[in-house]
Amino acid sequence: MNRETHFTTLRLTACFIVLVMVFIMSCQEKTETAITTHSVIDSVFSEDSLAIYYDVSGKGEKTLVFVHGWSCDRSYWDEQVPEFSKSYTVVTVDLAGHGESAMGRDEWTVSSFGADVAAVVEKLDLKNIILVGHSMGGSVSIEATRLLGDRVVAIVGVDNFQDFSHQFSNEQIEQFLAPFRSDFVGTTNGFVRGMFVSTADSILVEQIATDMSAAPAEVAISALSDFFRYDYAVAFKDVRIPIRCINSDKWPTNVTGNQELAPSFELKLMPGMGHFLHMEDPVKFNQLLHETLAEFRQGGEEQ
Repeated sequence: MNRETHFTTLRLTACFIVLVMVFIMSCQEKTETAITTHSVIDSVFSEDSLAIYYDVSGKGEKTLVFVHGWSCDRSYWDEQVPEFSKSYTVVTVDLAGHGESAMGRDEWTVSSFGADVAAVVEKLDLKNIILVGHSMGGSVSIEATRLLGDRVVAIVGVDNFQDFSHQFSNEQIEQFLAPFRSDFVGTTNGFVRGMFVSTADSILVEQIATDMSAAPAEVAISALSDFFRYDYAVAFKDVRIPIRCINSDKWPTNVTGNQELAPSFELKLMPGMGHFLHMEDPVKFNQLLHETLAEFRQGGEEQ
């Protein structure tokens, strides 16, 4: 073998070794990521002995507990779990009567849903928790905080908390609920479609409208009735933690009015979105949630 051929062979051998090492390191990184974001599915019994299912992903020092909205389930956070489990412990919960969790209550109330979340947190012995609640899940997060005390350091609402002071009369509530009682599937389907803007992805609209229309009517109607009667003024007597919101601009948010009950209340907007903004534009939503979480740290508001 001449000298030039020998050096060529050495260079090729060196390149091959480098490529093998890069491949091995890449595999290790993928394995580590898989371990970090692996999801564990488990359940716990609520205070009234119903099985509450939840997922746990990631191993961060702080925990994000994502709470779904009315007639939804924990899968509605699928676009958030992989992103935030890189840095946080992430828990998603199926409230009783939703998703995989059990049926069996006479009344489906915001306070009982809050107790479902609290049961999961207590089983996992979580601390330094930020509750992220979509729609009705915001009120549920407040009720969970009333039970969990200083385990919860902040709440982030997702398209909710538009006006803490607004209250509906019994007549208004019953008038609203009447169509759901007479035709739950059809009324829910139309109601959900009205939560989107005209430019929304038609496939997503169809998916969510169909899914929510298939929810158990007895759970949904009872939950709506109680949700519309929820009294924020009473709840905030027990809650003194930072509250933020990421909302669409489809409905106005009364920031000044909200700050009278919750002085720390602040708002981020996602213009042009509907009610399911975390699913309609998950990249933008995740960015805003990251920014909100960073603000808690910078402001010393997380414990």
